[in-house]
Amino acid sequence: MTINTSDIAATLDALLEELAAIEHARWAHWQRYVHSQGVPQAGGSLVIPADLVALWEKQIETPYRFLSESEQESDREQVRRYLPLIIAALSDD
Repeated sequence: MTINTSDIAATLDALLEELAAIEHARWAHWQRYVHSQGVPQAGGSLVIPADLVALWEKQIETPYRFLSESEQESDREQVRRYLPLIIAALSDD
């Protein structure tokens, strides 16, 4: 089976905006969560509790393969948002 790379590139280009919209929704969901964990300040800023900062810093520095199963599942859950669009694109003839 020969893979036509120009067809793949065209398909990916066509998906770009839809994937970007999913990414924005994913990011907005995360930001709502982060903001909900913060302590509002008088000037409108938020202070993130130190325990969450420590947890998130640890997760930032940890390669995926070393995350806990629940942390990996959380990442998988986010990737699942993209799969229907990718499957549809690969299924189109």
